[in-house]
Amino acid sequence: MKTDKRLDKKIKSFTTNIIAGKYKGKKIEIPDISTTRSSKSILKESFFNTLQFEIMDKNFVEVFAGSGSIGLEALSRGAARCYFMEQNKTAFRFLEANIKAIAPNDAQAIYGDSFENFKTVYELIKKQGIKTYFYFDPPFAIRDGMDDIYDKTLKLIEMIEPKVCQMVAIEHMTGLKLPDTIGKLEKSKTKKFGKSSMSYYLPSEV
Repeated sequence: MKTDKRLDKKIKSFTTNIIAGKYKGKKIEIPDISTTRSSKSILKESFFNTLQFEIMDKNFVEVFAGSGSIGLEALSRGAARCYFMEQNKTAFRFLEANIKAIAPNDAQAIYGDSFENFKTVYELIKKQGIKTYFYFDPPFAIRDGMDDIYDKTLKLIEMIEPKVCQMVAIEHMTGLKLPDTIGKLEKSKTKKFGKSSMSYYLPSEV
């Protein structure tokens, strides 16, 4: 996808920094648009504290990537490769620029509907045989046309097999109670951070 630099200059943006790892301090540009929001720093830090060193040499998939702040943090902390999916054109341009500036050789950005592209990425990961972290941060359902966003997200997660999965993390509205089991994955815990929460799912069998 070609980047329209003139358009990008008109879009306001803000930055967040990579917290730790080999790219610590590197800036991630985030467009100030309604469809993109940055995960809270405290939520992000808690998430990676949960992962610790287990992320080393694992794959990472950020399904609704926005500007890629979670996946790039994962690469900084030792993930082998990250796959990003994003359908908003503006967010995708920022995502591509962030990848190019930070980890161009270890990441792949896929443009388009995450619900359609997930199967393709999932089949690719299955062939690699590397345990993978899946991070889902779907647009909050309060937005127009997003009423079924969580139902559709849960259907994606149902197809994840234990042999492929290291962990699934879902960032969601605190008021939403997710099921204890999704497919062959079981919820291990949920942590609340104000209006946002993070639920963790682990394979129920190996």
